[in-house]
Amino acid sequence: MAVFHNEKIKLFTLNSNKKLAEEISNQMGIPLSECQVTKFADGETSVNISETVRGHKVFVIQSTSAPVNDNLMELLIFIDALKRASAREINIILPYYGYSRQDRKAQARQPISAKLVADLLTVAGATRLICLDLHASQIQGFFNIPIDNLTAMPLFASYLKEQNISNFVVVSPDHGGANRARKLAEYFDASIAIIDKRRPKPNVSEVVNIIGKVKNKNCVIVDDLIDTGGTIYNGAKALKKAGAKDIYILATHGLLSGGARKKLSNPALIKKVVVTNSIQIQEKTKFDTLDIVTVAPLIAQAIIKVLDDAAMSPLFE
Repeated sequence: MAVFHNEKIKLFTLNSNKKLAEEISNQMGIPLSECQVTKFADGETSVNISETVRGHKVFVIQSTSAPVNDNLMELLIFIDALKRASAREINIILPYYGYSRQDRKAQARQPISAKLVADLLTVAGATRLICLDLHASQIQGFFNIPIDNLTAMPLFASYLKEQNISNFVVVSPDHGGANRARKLAEYFDASIAIIDKRRPKPNVSEVVNIIGKVKNKNCVIVDDLIDTGGTIYNGAKALKKAGAKDIYILATHGLLSGGARKKLSNPALIKKVVVTNSIQIQEKTKFDTLDIVTVAPLIAQAIIKVLDDAAMSPLFE
């Protein structure tokens, strides 16, 4: 039994991001508790918790990244197991929230899948969520339980300071990310630019215009995630065409699916791509100009603040 800050706690990880869980465990000095996640012959998920959780504050680390449905079902079934085993609290650490891009009805007769996932997590028995850079901050309103939406922006600000990049403009890849870009720009007293694009269909974007001055400036594109890399790639080409110098990409979640590696690994176009380890990056998708920033210290501090009933606001500074 682990006693931390006078609380009985258990720290579990499922299969999506064990490396991050191990880093968080080392940061806190608390060993990961034992559990087994297996599959039956027909593909059904089964879990077994090897030690008591009765009366404990439990923290479960699981990103619902690819394979999204498998990782989500693992999490839901595990939450149910904890609830039935009389865990006192079930705190879910969800570094990447799968289905978060389906947060509204963009067309008639479409689902709002991000809300459905919120309902599933709540009904399963989760008592709190700790997330990282949700695709839309309004997703917090889908929950009737406490939810903390951490941000990687302080980590990215530290990275930029270490790289000693000067004369740069912070670029939002679309209108929706302008607030994120503005927050980072304010820290460095930098200007911002916005890439005006349209999206004719999912995972396809076309740059229409660039709002702001980028000529003869280094550009830092900041976004919440990189999926196929098409949006970032087209945006970087448009910035170069407009006279930008070096281009850096900062994105919290590196899904890097499809042909992302091929699009983003050209140093003549993009000098650096920086993501966090909210999603475990596979070796086959890594490339020389990719840097990975760890979020383990940030999440470890958030867990400690939950245990201490302390304010999360210092983590956003």
